[in-house]
Amino acid sequence: MSASPEQIRDQQRSTWDEFSAGWQKWDAEVLGWHAPFGDAVIQEAWLRPDSVVLDVAAGTGEPGLTAAALVPRGSVTLLDLSEGMLSVAVEKASGRGLTNVHTAVGDAAQLPFGDAAYDAVLCRFGLMFFPRMSDAVDEMVRVAKPGARISAAVWGRAAENPWATLILGTIARHTELPVPPAGAPGLFRCAAQGFMSRVFTEAGLVDVIERKVSTDLVQASPELYWEFMTDIATTVAVGLARADAESRELIRSDVFQLLGRYEHNGAIRLRSTATIVAGTRA
Repeated sequence: MSASPEQIRDQQRSTWDEFSAGWQKWDAEVLGWHAPFGDAVIQEAWLRPDSVVLDVAAGTGEPGLTAAALVPRGSVTLLDLSEGMLSVAVEKASGRGLTNVHTAVGDAAQLPFGDAAYDAVLCRFGLMFFPRMSDAVDEMVRVAKPGARISAAVWGRAAENPWATLILGTIARHTELPVPPAGAPGLFRCAAQGFMSRVFTEAGLVDVIERKVSTDLVQASPELYWEFMTDIATTVAVGLARADAESRELIRSDVFQLLGRYEHNGAIRLRSTATIVAGTRA
């Protein structure tokens, strides 16, 4: 029997609370890696100095915190399922001296805000994990003012993202992972070309654009890549938890061997590609 959207949401909340410490530990690395994607989401949001912004599935605060520095006469609300992740965001906002940042714990499919409340809505790497994605996009449209931009980033095709597929594919070769039903939440659920444009258009958005942005995940060694991925990637942790000790050691050995193909100038460099999509509320 498939899990209900509510069950998936509750499991995600528990998982992200658990992984918040890992995201805090690797904050500088994640910030640098994800910066091109967050910058593209912000660029498509057409922010003004007085914009009132909502960042959905904000996690530990990006791209909302970067946006907050761009709207000194406005404000940014960070919304996430995980109170643990948002607590990290609050610490970061304080450390940067940002006083125009607010947080809210909530479900993207039931946003706790009034109609037409925001000048821009951002969502970086959240949409593909929402159990009820169309409901979440409809909610983003509802809380956006007429003329507001809604912009998002989702991971591109698996072949364009060896940062994830190298380790996930290795885990799959050594364990029996359940095959998720079509359309289930997952890293590459929104990867097909044109998929997100259709989702945004069907939600009533106009002037919809879609483009790709690529960068590299860079780690100094295979050991650091392994530590990084097992600390922040929930899908990796779930896969490894299904493997016995012998299989986990084989997975680690195979991953280290495969990483040799991606060593350039003394570092591991793994391609990472996202689709940026944006549209305007009519």
